[in-house]
Amino acid sequence: MNNVNINLLLDKLSKSNFRNKFHLSVKDINYIKDKGLNKIEQHAFSFISSRLSPANILNDGKQTPFKGHPVFIAQHACACCCRECLYKWHKIPKNRSLNLNEQNFIVKLLMAWITKEYKSFSKNNVL
Repeated sequence: MNNVNINLLLDKLSKSNFRNKFHLSVKDINYIKDKGLNKIEQHAFSFISSRLSPANILNDGKQTPFKGHPVFIAQHACACCCRECLYKWHKIPKNRSLNLNEQNFIVKLLMAWITKEYKSFSKNNVL
């Protein structure tokens, strides 16, 4: 996990037609502007530890909404939305709890995507 280049991974994810469909909405951007990136990162840790980290998730594949919070959008864009996607894209095994290093990696990836989206939106739009 530590040797993964986040920028290369984001580039690889952006080449997926499905993953590249996800972008932050104006509502998401305003939420980030209001709360700040540090608070969004706290939310990301909370969501990952409660919704993605357990070894067995009853509703795996359906636990991450497609809207409602910038972290949810990032999870879909970064293939961190369910344990199946985590395995397929990041080779993180299913059927066991995520360790702290894996959780930190996921949050780092999500925050890199969110920050990139936020900066891109800010550059192209007046906030």
